[in-house]
Amino acid sequence: MRRLSPRELRRLSRRFGLTFEELEGVEEVLIKLHDKQLVIKEPHVLVMKISGQRVFQVMGEVEEIPVEEKPPAIEIKEEDVQLVAAQAGVSLEEARKALEATKGDLAAAIIMLQESKRMSRQSS
Repeated sequence: MRRLSPRELRRLSRRFGLTFEELEGVEEVLIKLHDKQLVIKEPHVLVMKISGQRVFQVMGEVEEIPVEEKPPAIEIKEEDVQLVAAQAGVSLEEARKALEATKGDLAAAIIMLQESKRMSRQSS
């Protein structure tokens, strides 16, 4: 197969609706996956436009960074704290701690607090 000169390549690209453009000034490319991140520092990025779509070609040194999963923050409503405190007969602070321990599960928090009270009465 014969090599194409840059001029011939440009002409063929235009005929097929392809355009190539180098993206200047790119410092880093970050690709986030569910268990890790791929960081490409000082990459060479080429953008190809084909039929209205853009395709990015990224070349460079890849660094893999594992991602630690953070549990989602639990939002505990004040009404829930008051309900648990009233049902279990404990302070608002104890009710809030129980809701945090049970990840916002009202029934589990009430049962946990009632069991805790029952155990402390038995040991007295």
